[in-house]
Amino acid sequence: MVPRSAYLRYYDSMLQHRFIDSALRNPDKIAFVDRSLGRNVSYSQALLASLILARRFKKLERGRIGVMLPTSSAGGLAVIAALMADRTPVMLNYSTGAEKNCLYAQEQCDFRVIVTAKALLEKTGCKQMPNMVFIEDILGALGTFEKTLAFVKSKLPVSLLKRATGKSNPDSPAVILFTSGSEKEPKVVQLTQHNILSNIDSFSQMMDIYEMDNLLAVLPYFHVFGLTINLWTPLCLGMTSITYANPLEFKTIAKIIREDKPELLVGTPLFLEGYVKQSEPGDFASIKLAVSGADRCPDHLRALYKEKHDIEIIEGYGTTETSPVISANPRGANKPGSIGTPIPGTKIRIENLDSGEDCPAGETGKILVKGDGVMQGYLNDLEESSLRLKSGWYDTGDLGYLDEDGYLWHKGRLKRFVKIGGEMVSLVMVEETMNDLTPIEIECCAVELPDAKRGSKIVGVTNTEIDKQDLNKRLSKTLPNLALPKKYVHVPEFPRMGSGKTDFRTLTEIVREMDEKD
Repeated sequence: MVPRSAYLRYYDSMLQHRFIDSALRNPDKIAFVDRSLGRNVSYSQALLASLILARRFKKLERGRIGVMLPTSSAGGLAVIAALMADRTPVMLNYSTGAEKNCLYAQEQCDFRVIVTAKALLEKTGCKQMPNMVFIEDILGALGTFEKTLAFVKSKLPVSLLKRATGKSNPDSPAVILFTSGSEKEPKVVQLTQHNILSNIDSFSQMMDIYEMDNLLAVLPYFHVFGLTINLWTPLCLGMTSITYANPLEFKTIAKIIREDKPELLVGTPLFLEGYVKQSEPGDFASIKLAVSGADRCPDHLRALYKEKHDIEIIEGYGTTETSPVISANPRGANKPGSIGTPIPGTKIRIENLDSGEDCPAGETGKILVKGDGVMQGYLNDLEESSLRLKSGWYDTGDLGYLDEDGYLWHKGRLKRFVKIGGEMVSLVMVEETMNDLTPIEIECCAVELPDAKRGSKIVGVTNTEIDKQDLNKRLSKTLPNLALPKKYVHVPEFPRMGSGKTDFRTLTEIVREMDEKD
């Protein structure tokens, strides 16, 4: 790992060019420890493979190219190659209906070719679609000419090599991603080279990860958290990515942490909890920094990491539209429960819901963000872009407040508030109270359904059968009567997004169908 001072001398404005710098500085260093396929890929091998794939991609598609591959060396190489070929990778979510998501993306983003893998189609149950290209077929049919050409190209002077692998325009698109769609149809987010690189630089500076040698990469690349932090950050900094395709295989990943000894662990609360529960004291001794994001980090998870491994979880906050990191708790100045302070180059303001004025410290309002990581707008959606972007400020749709020390505290999604009897009730507050009053192994959620009398009603959802009367009795000591669930349903397994977050839209439909049958 190069020191931060040396790294900054190699600063470049394009992701693939930063990767080239890393490959030329550390040709023999391992870029990917691919635990799914059981192979290691060095930086020099990764450079050659991405040059070969880039040449192929140029012949397959113009403008944009779909990428539907798991977190792996192949997935990473495909993304690098797309940029080297001056193609924008459209990252496809295979965890929530692969075929449906492919068709939706092709319609929204005007591309044909999808680079994928046969094993992934088999695992997800997705049928082969027209214009699908299998990466194993490409890599398995390489000729001597292609290999020689890539080798010769890799030996070009750095300036010529970079000129041959993508135009040096920091405002050019680096990726197309889709919002989670947990509340409504996914929006199409196009992030530029500058968006992602600025986020990498600011996050790396704030978390001081320049001296770290490797990280665990299990988050999906179709999720911005996985793409920026698990893929591009290590490639830009010359780190080793220890990849595994399925973040839900908790026992296997706990074993990988024990055996491959990553120094940086980044994940969502659901994943982090699964790993620590499958671990033994000493298994996580290599971890220097554990970062939680994408969902609220519960207090019991912090306590579990501290008691079992003496690791303090650092919580952060971000969105797809902000590349993703907005804020994080500084190392050495962690304020548990908060989502930290803005990363360098990012500003946060809290806007009063009624007046539009700035809220004073401690007052809850809408979280607005401005900075280099903020997208330019939603692709082909001027109306939604104008609603969410005003004078450079992005409206996150979240509620929160800044305390007197400048730390941000998240209070929930604005859309996850319900108006009952003229009062606004937070579904997040209801489910957090439910979780506080039930055992850790019971997962609780609150959803809104229409009600003939009040317009809306709150339904409590649990993954285990509970004593409903007893829980409501205890909830009534904390929550106002309007916020008490009027009904409870049992859903054994909550639907999930690729990030591990609850898919509220699907869960609400499940509960709605159950309610209609009663």
